[in-house]
Amino acid sequence: MNKERRGFVAVVAALLLSMGMLSCSKEKDAPKPGPDTTPPVTNVPDFDIDQLNDTYANIAPYEFRHRWGPYNTHDPSIIKVGEHYYSYSTDVAFGGGVPAGIQVRKSKDLVNWQFVGLAFDGLPQKGKEYITQRGGQPFNSIWAPYIMKAGNEYRLYYSLSSPEPTPRLSVIGLATSSSPEGPWVEKGLVVTSLNNSSIQTNAIDPTVVVDKVGDHWFYYGSAWDGIYVLKLNPATGLAATPGDKGRRIAQRGFTGNSINGNIEGPEVIYNQELDKYFLFISYDWLETKYNVRVGRSDSPEGPFYDFNGKDLNEPEDNLPMILAPYQFLGHSGWQGTSHPAVFKGADGQYFMAHQGRPGENKYFMVLHVRKIHWTESGWPVVSPQRYAGVAQTPVTADELAGDWERIVLDYRIVPGYANEQLSPNFQVATSLKLNADGTLSNDAASTWAYKSPWLELKWSNGRTERVYVERGRDWENKKAGTLLFTGLNDQGIAVWGKKL
Repeated sequence: MNKERRGFVAVVAALLLSMGMLSCSKEKDAPKPGPDTTPPVTNVPDFDIDQLNDTYANIAPYEFRHRWGPYNTHDPSIIKVGEHYYSYSTDVAFGGGVPAGIQVRKSKDLVNWQFVGLAFDGLPQKGKEYITQRGGQPFNSIWAPYIMKAGNEYRLYYSLSSPEPTPRLSVIGLATSSSPEGPWVEKGLVVTSLNNSSIQTNAIDPTVVVDKVGDHWFYYGSAWDGIYVLKLNPATGLAATPGDKGRRIAQRGFTGNSINGNIEGPEVIYNQELDKYFLFISYDWLETKYNVRVGRSDSPEGPFYDFNGKDLNEPEDNLPMILAPYQFLGHSGWQGTSHPAVFKGADGQYFMAHQGRPGENKYFMVLHVRKIHWTESGWPVVSPQRYAGVAQTPVTADELAGDWERIVLDYRIVPGYANEQLSPNFQVATSLKLNADGTLSNDAASTWAYKSPWLELKWSNGRTERVYVERGRDWENKKAGTLLFTGLNDQGIAVWGKKL
């Protein structure tokens, strides 16, 4: 098992090198606001949503960062501050090097993004020293940040790791600022992991939830021993008990003696309306099969349970899977669709942001933002299309009749990591017709019924799907408006639809 996971980190290192993530940049004694060390191209054309494409090779280099918009985004974390949303993400660009520092963007509408700069100028000193003093050499890239606000202070958590021969020598550190745009001052290390025989997860991929009584809980982890939780000191943002590594709350299943795939990138929120804590987790290889699973709990400490009432800390895979590589008809599809950031908009609407990699080339990375809706039984589901600010007006039953594309988010287990999970396992759309007489396609025994906003599809095989209907953009065909649906069937499997 450890051999497999060491191999996983080695492959990550090789891929980051090939993608240009390990770029050269100056390293200071303490992190400061990151100056743009490459002269930027600043003549940014007016925003046109129809000009957002799946690939962007002509503007991928760092000099074009002010034209990136949603491009070159990986492992985002998003917070709303005033009229802006701020996104913080891993240091990465398609095909070339970028300075280390955490990329910062902002947007007023979650569609048109402007590059702000870098949070740091080089690697944070405390994190770098921890790794070098223990015989490692950190990647020249800061991974998977997490942003939050505590009182008047913004807290930016960062991940710093190292390649072979010290693949689990990693840290999660904390920097603070009075502004979402910095400057950032490094405060300390929250949790660390050593490259030894101890049972622990890798200290990367942080997230924090503030519970209903004001306590702060910290979650992290990738590969090795799964997802961990520990308690923070709310006043400092650091571990309540120095040196505490926390305890495991989620792991993957196995096929024989092989793990079914990676588990990482947790995100936890407290939904006050449902009085539940929701744990969103990334499964599988980040370039291909990357997908999102969800569990929920009455307590921030867990246990978290899945759709079928199973504990996420038991050695098996869990449902629901609410987002996975998908392909609508006539399009190359989107793979690598995970590492979720879950946040609220101004009107209380929940959103999920994540990376998406086009099927035609898995090395491009595009920021996707989707609406989250909640089923009547209290489970989150996400829109099959990216958010585009489409106005929501009531949808009538007459509008639903016609031709659709439908995707059932099924799943095929492929144990392993990059070397084994070569296929994205696209969930491919099929044609669906909602007939005006209330039947489905050419099957008179399958029926549909609608009571806004819920559409119920009853199939002749005994399956039932209840899905939420909304208006949205058809990104694949660059249509400003169409109808969408998203929901779960009676087995907890996600179902999507898009009207043609």
